[in-house]
Amino acid sequence: MEDKQELLDLVIIGAAAAGCTAAIYAARRKLNFVVVSKDIGGEVALSGEVANWPGIENIQGFDLAQTFYKHAKSYGVQFDEGLEVTKIEQEANYHIVNAKTSSGEHKQYKTVSVIIASGIHPRELNIPGEQELKNKGVTYCTVCDGPLFKNKTTATIGAGNSALESALMMAGIAKKVYLVTKYPESNGRGFPKGETILLDKILEKDNVEIIYSAATNKINGVDSVKSFVYTDEKTSEEKEVEAEGIMVHIGMIPNSGFVDCVEKNQANELKIDTRCATSCKGIFAAGDVTDIPYKQISISAGQGATAALSAIEYINRWDVNAV
Repeated sequence: MEDKQELLDLVIIGAAAAGCTAAIYAARRKLNFVVVSKDIGGEVALSGEVANWPGIENIQGFDLAQTFYKHAKSYGVQFDEGLEVTKIEQEANYHIVNAKTSSGEHKQYKTVSVIIASGIHPRELNIPGEQELKNKGVTYCTVCDGPLFKNKTTATIGAGNSALESALMMAGIAKKVYLVTKYPESNGRGFPKGETILLDKILEKDNVEIIYSAATNKINGVDSVKSFVYTDEKTSEEKEVEAEGIMVHIGMIPNSGFVDCVEKNQANELKIDTRCATSCKGIFAAGDVTDIPYKQISISAGQGATAALSAIEYINRWDVNAV
């Protein structure tokens, strides 16, 4: 695969809410740019029901991600899909974005500015049986794999909105659903980070059983999941529960490992200012990969717009001879 030698105005890394919004703004200013991404939609596309996107009362995450993509494509935006960015290098007063395909082919982009909108990926439990049974009953995407467990018994592990949404979805598919939270019932009813409206819906489901104060420590099975084991932190008693599917929703990790020159916080999120500028000149960031405290689709889109406008301002003032 040949390197891209021309000097671009901008490279946008990521094609979900933040990246697609930034692309729309960049296209309207007629910048010479490209969107580089492993996939379209990121975690948005893997979401279930989305009912808090302004203007649309109810939509599936995948469908919403496709509307972002189609909107950007309507402006003729170039999407280089199937590429994972591996490194961003600084040379003179511009940047070199290095990427590779799944087959190992390399591609390089020379650009004045960069917007990092690479998002997040699921956190794993790191317990015995998890890796061995991944894709054999253990999943991190209920939307993707939930329908495989029709009329079976499943367990969703987690204490935030994604776990509540997972259990709600599975309540309409599975015979029995366990919702496993590490928090006691007295702490935010077991879900201190979850939205009340979602928890209320869960409590109305006859086939959902919540297990509180549970530390999951093992998943059993050979060719498929058979059960999970947890410790009741109130009694210190170890208990085993039969289940055929395990949905893990315990948080996300920022996709920031390829970024070296930008200052990060302890969670490896990219630190940004109110203009979405990072500590590295000419590099901006938007969406869930940043240190913004609220990971919401609407906030990511707003940051994408901010990052694009900031990048445009930076490009307008950029001096080709400055170092």
